[in-house]
Amino acid sequence: MESSTPVIREIRPEDNAEVAQVIRKVLVEIGVPRVGTAYADKALDHMYENYDVPRADYFLAVQEGKILGCAGIAQLENYQGNVCELQKMYFLEQARGRGIGKDMMQVCLDRARKYGYEKVYIETMPYMKAAQKLYTKSGFEYIDAPMGNTGHFSCPVWMLKSVQ
Repeated sequence: MESSTPVIREIRPEDNAEVAQVIRKVLVEIGVPRVGTAYADKALDHMYENYDVPRADYFLAVQEGKILGCAGIAQLENYQGNVCELQKMYFLEQARGRGIGKDMMQVCLDRARKYGYEKVYIETMPYMKAAQKLYTKSGFEYIDAPMGNTGHFSCPVWMLKSVQ
């Protein structure tokens, strides 16, 4: 296997500490508020356990033993309907602009389809323009109000995509 090509795989229990470190590093780097965003989520330190539930998975982009980025899908919280949320999709600076996000998005959408979800929902920050560009290229459309209640009240941009 070529070492310059990251591998996308499911999270393992031993990945928890590094995943939390990667996510918090990216959030601080991009200036995300520490309250009302993923930064404050208790789940960050227990990502394997958090996604070890039905119809949920968390994926890592790994290169030469280092985690470059991550993303997952899970049932949208506090929402009645067959909708999952694309969650905690973050990439270290050295991973950006290399197509890894596009590959990760495809893995997540394929898994959402496999699990039979009808739609995928995303919440993000207004200034995360590169992320929004990836989302729109992947078929997500902006919507006018949040769905469910994720607790991320500091994320005022909402997007939705049909996956079936």
